[in-house]
Formats: sequence, C-alpha cells, structure tokens
Amino acid sequence: MSGPALVLVGPPASGKTTVGTAVAEARELPFRDTDRDVEAETGVSVADLFVQHGEPHFRALEERAVARALAEHAGVLALGGGAVTSAATRELLVAHGGTGAAVVWLDVDVASAARRVGLSRDRPLLAVNPRAMLRTMLEQRAPLYAEVATHRVPTAGRSPEEVVTEVIAVVSPQVQP
Repeated sequence: MSGPALVLVGPPASGKTTVGTAVAEARELPFRDTDRDVEAETGVSVADLFVQHGEPHFRALEERAVARALAEHAGVLALGGGAVTSAATRELLVAHGGTGAAVVWLDVDVASAARRVGLSRDRPLLAVNPRAMLRTMLEQRAPLYAEVATHRVPTAGRSPEEVVTEVIAVVSPQVQP
C-alpha cells in the first residue's frame, strides 16, 4: 500500500481535521489537509477562492490537490467536504481503499453539524441558511461518501475522543507509526 494510511472524508463539521490531527498524533504520523494544500498553493483562503473565482475553479484546484496528496502523503489525510463530488476523486479514493488503505467516512447529522458550524465564515457553501444547506448537502453527498468509504464512523453526539478511539480501532492495522 502506498499513499496515506488513512483518508478521512465527510461533510463540513464532521470532524475530519480534529479527528485526523488526533489520530496522526496518536500514531506518530504526519497529518495533511487538502483544503490547506489549496490555500498554500494559491495564497488565498478557501472561502475567498469561492467568492473570487467560484466553486468550479475551487473544485478543479481541490481535485488536483487530492490526487497529489494521495500520491505523495504517507500519513493521515483529510479531504474537504465536497471533494467527493468529483468523479475523478471518487475513482482515486475507491482505488486507494482497494489497496488496503482505510477511507473513513465521518458521518454527522444535520443538528450536530449545524451546532459545530455556527456562523462560520470559513464555510462558503453554508453562508446562507446553514441548516438547510447542510441538510441538502448531507442528503446529496451521503451516497458519494458511502461509495468511497471502507469504513463509516458516526460522529453525532460523540466527543472527538470517542470518534478518534473508534477510528483507530477500525483502521488499526493500516495506521501504524
């Protein structure tokens, strides 16, 4: 198996960065987030990319960032919530999971996600009526997360520590220092 030992996918506010960072620290592995990769490459925040150039432009950058990270990174990788909307990215994730690597879907319900997001300006797709947007997003993307995931871990009503413990348990053979 080459590439990341663990890839985290899921909607905004599912805990990908929080859980990914904690799993990486616990297993002494490097952590990488494709949203941060896009920001480092462009020098612009994800939110500003959406405003200045639109979602299609951001998604093209994200698709390339995911492909690079899957090829280069050997630790824990967190993808942006919408990365799975790209057919090319889904194909890469399914292939990656087929190598024995773990692709974990951090699943969250609307109420929990809405509480976690609050009025965050860093989530451009949730800027107007976050609860309705989250509901629509979760419904539309759930089949895509299910398509690429080798494991599903629910996060609603659970502490980050509980989720981290479950993620490590379900992927322990893959996620070793």
